[in-house]
Amino acid sequence: MDKVQELVLNPLKPYLGPITANLPGPINDFAVGLLGDPCHSALLLDLDVVSHPECVSLAISKALGVGIIAASAIVKVPQIIKLVQSKSAEGLSFTSYLLETASFVITLAYNVRNGFPFSTYGETSLIAIQDVVISVLILVYSGKTAQAGAFVAAVGSVVYALIVSDTLVSTQQMTSLQAFAGALGISSKLPQILTIWRTGGTGQLSAFAVFNYLFGSLSRIFTTLQEVDDKLILYGFVAGFALNAVLAAQVLYYWNSPTTAGHGKEVDTKPGLQGVGQKGNAAYATDEALKKGAHAVTSGARPSSSSGRRRG
Repeated sequence: MDKVQELVLNPLKPYLGPITANLPGPINDFAVGLLGDPCHSALLLDLDVVSHPECVSLAISKALGVGIIAASAIVKVPQIIKLVQSKSAEGLSFTSYLLETASFVITLAYNVRNGFPFSTYGETSLIAIQDVVISVLILVYSGKTAQAGAFVAAVGSVVYALIVSDTLVSTQQMTSLQAFAGALGISSKLPQILTIWRTGGTGQLSAFAVFNYLFGSLSRIFTTLQEVDDKLILYGFVAGFALNAVLAAQVLYYWNSPTTAGHGKEVDTKPGLQGVGQKGNAAYATDEALKKGAHAVTSGARPSSSSGRRRG
């Protein structure tokens, strides 16, 4: 950090100082709210990353948190698009999305009812909405339209009971549900892992969503270590990262599997590569030759031979 201060920030202070000192009001207020007055002054006004190293760690943690929320707005959009385009739910576990939806709805309700800042839980609301859409699509494309309608009604009822109403679920019950939500979030990955293992491919599972989740859970471990002194929350993120890593490994392992959507054709058309249970060009040529020979015999004609007869 000393080199960064000496070689980068100090020479740029005359140019960056007037800009950071005159930021627009909303941006400046947002920065103060994220970093606090001491770190805001040290990093943005004084451009000093050496005297207050703790502020640098805090700034990195806050930036990761904001990035996670921003990424969560689109994290599962590729999965939704993939489902709609293929009109197939192959390789996706409804149970997995059901458990994850329940976990996020409970966490969202807990944060809303406690009046926590949106920046500390924003991704749960955005991902929960996308999970509901994906769950409905899985049911619809599995021929379970009636169950899809019942699922939406159930989610709406739970949201009303946990968030809108203040009397149906007490504060003490809400706290107990939040403790249970962590276990739900972790267990939600297991059905998807088992589904991929049983089918031998990822089906319509979006690789983008899987790897985005992996990096997001890793970032949350860092932000928790920096800002939250709660081992229970930390262990939950560590367990989630481990299971997300298993999913990511499965995506890589089954990348060229015939049951992995979008890759079977690529493997089949690449020269020199043959998929599992698929015939190569030589095998097809042999089959064609045998068929022609059999047809010639049944029609009374002699099959031709390019090699000729050996003379005695």
